[in-house]
Amino acid sequence: MKRYFTSEAVTEGHPDKVCDRISDKILDYALSHDKSSHMAVEATIKDELILIYGEAKCSVEIPYEEIALSVIRDIGYTEKYNVLVKVGEQSSEIDNAVDKEELGAGDQGIMFGYACKETEELMPLPIMLANKLAYRLTEVRKNGCNILRPDGKTQVTVEYDDDKVVRVDTIVISTQHIENVSKEELDNVLMSIVCDVVPSELLVDTKYLFNPSGSFVVGGSFGDSGTTGRKIVCDTYGGMGRIGGGCLSSKDPTKVDRSGAYYARYVAKNIVAHDLCRRCEVQVSYAIGVSKNTSLWIDCFGTEKVSMDEIYDFVNKNFDFSVSNIINELDLRNVSYYGVSCYGHFGRSDLNLPWENIKNI
Repeated sequence: MKRYFTSEAVTEGHPDKVCDRISDKILDYALSHDKSSHMAVEATIKDELILIYGEAKCSVEIPYEEIALSVIRDIGYTEKYNVLVKVGEQSSEIDNAVDKEELGAGDQGIMFGYACKETEELMPLPIMLANKLAYRLTEVRKNGCNILRPDGKTQVTVEYDDDKVVRVDTIVISTQHIENVSKEELDNVLMSIVCDVVPSELLVDTKYLFNPSGSFVVGGSFGDSGTTGRKIVCDTYGGMGRIGGGCLSSKDPTKVDRSGAYYARYVAKNIVAHDLCRRCEVQVSYAIGVSKNTSLWIDCFGTEKVSMDEIYDFVNKNFDFSVSNIINELDLRNVSYYGVSCYGHFGRSDLNLPWENIKNI
């Protein structure tokens, strides 16, 4: 049976992603100076105003305004921005719950990890293509295509026959651009980007919608507001795998919204990579202050090649969901989170991410 699944992504110039990048740049700064930093500092942006707020525990002073403005410049915006900062210390009650002999989770919550055999990265094809198109759109702009501006969105619809990829049905790209550019010139740039990213054998009777609303000159924070953590579907599996209740960006590794999601992906990917199934989703949950996970659920959607009991045995023998182990095994205090703050946290073959490794078992 023919079915169609769609995922979207955004560029780093989208206002929500501007905020994710600011938040994770702040986190990287804190962890680079104090590995035991506890951070949950977010951002909101509208017009020329950037508001940075949240909770932090770090032994060094953090130059919030300087970091925010450096991110704005790195993305490619040249407008003048004003930065307001309202950051307090993390609650001592949370500190006491987390910083114990056996490290406790920084919050309660549920997290999901997902993997499938649709791509080399063991990710769903729609979100991989959407994120790669968004990444390439930015790359082309930064490499000198001066008709493009930083804000942009992509969307990819894939046709499936049951669970097998058939072709790419529709590609939507909306990109901010300079004034007085012809549609033909813009379309040529965007079509070139599509051909750079999408395998030609999938481009069969594909429909292309480039800037379908027409002109897109006003963008970024002057076209829309942005806030940290509002693009978690783009960050994860494009809607094909479920997501937990919390965002990833801004949070240090003791916050299981982030570290638990990374480890769940790590486990799901290893289950698929070791050929125990074609498709896998892992759910894990935590309680604040408790080191061990409170539950574990694995679903292979009927694609398992061994019994589910054997899959659970495989996981229980080879993986440890305790907070301290996750941080240590994945070396999460030494990851550059700025790199994953846009274009996806998973399936990133351009980055050396420990949760994407295949364990030697």
